[in-house]
Amino acid sequence: MSGVFGAAYRVRGVVLGWATALLIGGVLLRLVLPAGPIANVAGVVSLVALIGYVAAVAVSWAGRSRAAEYEDTRGEVWVQPPVRGRWLALNSPATQVPSHGVRGYGQSHAVDLVYAPAGVSRPEFGAGPSMLPATDFPAFGEPVLAMLDGVVERASDWRRDHRSRSTMAAMLYIAFEGTVRSIGGPGFVVGNHVVIRGSDGVYGVVAHLRRGSLRVRPGEKVVAGQVIAECGNSGNSTEPHVHAQLMDRRSFLVAQGVPMAFTGITIEPAPLAAASDAERDGDAAAEPAPQAGMPRSEDFIEA
Repeated sequence: MSGVFGAAYRVRGVVLGWATALLIGGVLLRLVLPAGPIANVAGVVSLVALIGYVAAVAVSWAGRSRAAEYEDTRGEVWVQPPVRGRWLALNSPATQVPSHGVRGYGQSHAVDLVYAPAGVSRPEFGAGPSMLPATDFPAFGEPVLAMLDGVVERASDWRRDHRSRSTMAAMLYIAFEGTVRSIGGPGFVVGNHVVIRGSDGVYGVVAHLRRGSLRVRPGEKVVAGQVIAECGNSGNSTEPHVHAQLMDRRSFLVAQGVPMAFTGITIEPAPLAAASDAERDGDAAAEPAPQAGMPRSEDFIEA
């Protein structure tokens, strides 16, 4: 997106964040300050913040179709998967765009990958305590790889790995938790992460990394397939998994998502989808076949 509206659309997140903070601050000041000129100033601040908030929401809503057109013109960028082994795809752009429900933080075409090796069980949602230790999940500590050749622009691994959010009650909690995290900025939402700038100006992101697991630093050159960190459960994450995305800017606040596809993977369709495909094609079973691309939500990949 270009032009004045495009610029406004890109900074909508910044405006929304500051407007929210000012609005809350203004309300609190009105509650604690005595009546008078200072309290009136706080009221004006709240009004300005409310106007900014409404404007940011309006620009975001009005820019949805333009953002989709921009993403379509970019075309898919082919990258290597950020993991090795058998993983379950969730919140995939092959199922819906934006894949995570919003385009903020450049995540319109992001995908979540959950480690699901054959013969290894993973705690089921709703079958146990609301918040399990991250170490209970097979994904925790698995190697995370660079998706493309390039230079490390950002690298963070100081945030803690929290417990899972494994029941509906815990999901309600994370909805509130995510709002609080967003006030702190993108880093508190994506958690520990690495951003790599490719030679074509596309930025590859892997997020929710394990605390203290970084193997690269900003300014370092990396190659696709190189181990750069480990899977963790930092940031706005329900369980240990790898969040992967491409974006067109270094900053999460102004970036827009870029469509991506994985090379060198085998896609195993979700059981229900496989059964449906087999029935339609008249086959007894749908066998996984080596192919490149982006798995749908609930599909498995072998990388």
